[in-house]
Amino acid sequence: MSHSSKGAIYMAAAANLLIAVAKFGGAAITGSAAMMSEGIHSLVDTGNQGLLLLGLKLSTREPDEHHPLGYGKETYFWSFLVAVMIFGLGAGVSIWEGVDKVIHPHALDVHVVATLGGFAVRTYHVVFSILAIAIVLEGMAFRTAYLAFRAQNPGIPLIKAVRGSKDPTVFVILFEDSAALLGLVVACVGIAAAYLLEMPVLDGLASVMIGLILAVTAFLLAVECKGLLIGESANSQSRKMIAEMVAAIPGILKVNEIVTLHHGPQSLMVCVSVDFQDKVTSKQVEAAVSRLESDIRAAIPEVSKVFIEAQNWRSHQELLDQAGDADGNPVAERPA
Repeated sequence: MSHSSKGAIYMAAAANLLIAVAKFGGAAITGSAAMMSEGIHSLVDTGNQGLLLLGLKLSTREPDEHHPLGYGKETYFWSFLVAVMIFGLGAGVSIWEGVDKVIHPHALDVHVVATLGGFAVRTYHVVFSILAIAIVLEGMAFRTAYLAFRAQNPGIPLIKAVRGSKDPTVFVILFEDSAALLGLVVACVGIAAAYLLEMPVLDGLASVMIGLILAVTAFLLAVECKGLLIGESANSQSRKMIAEMVAAIPGILKVNEIVTLHHGPQSLMVCVSVDFQDKVTSKQVEAAVSRLESDIRAAIPEVSKVFIEAQNWRSHQELLDQAGDADGNPVAERPA
């Protein structure tokens, strides 16, 4: 986890906490369901950033007897929990609040809260000022997260970068901030329409729309984090590099199998099974294995474990066939 990535989380947490206080104040003044939903959204986001930081802290623990590959997947678990929080608390409460306002609509408050130089400051002036400030703060947090994410994935299209990223913390913040900005736009439109058209039901519909935005965001995050929790291989570039390094080792007759698995953003396990030529001596095998492990670690810094197995190709295939697939059917030959 880079300092820029942590900076994105701290920036988002600070912005969301300030925004949540302001939004709840605006909701108390006007009775706006959309503003209340936005306040809940920002409060949930603040808690989510705390969970992401907790996951990062726990993931740095050293491997032990019970977790020999380390605790890197703590990051994935807490990121998945953030998606659940967004759906359960953010989306659920926002939709409930909006539906209640649609069923039981009441006019938004428009009383004068202060007088400045003869100008009457009404509640809606306060509300839209809060929303404007929130948009600026969320925009700053979004920019920080976006720059951190692009620094991790230079030159890669955004959607492809999200799909291929092994560090969920930054793209979780990116998704959250995107949903927050979109939610603020919906809140502005809904509250403005409710005031101008004197139709408070539009405020409730805006709250429902904010809830749906959060639900979609939570679903997309959950899908991405689920894949990481189950276990994803290294990216295609790293897999290609490993295959090329294995093929370059002298004395190898055939590459049986190469398996890579992320146990955290900076924890990659590499398993290689190769068939050496019969004429290769045991000392040459040992030297080749040592060289290959050294080359892999040097080329791919996130590699934490390397397991290299010298095995006859035919024996390897027989073991795969005996293991079979989930239904007991023989598995096909796996490409190197």
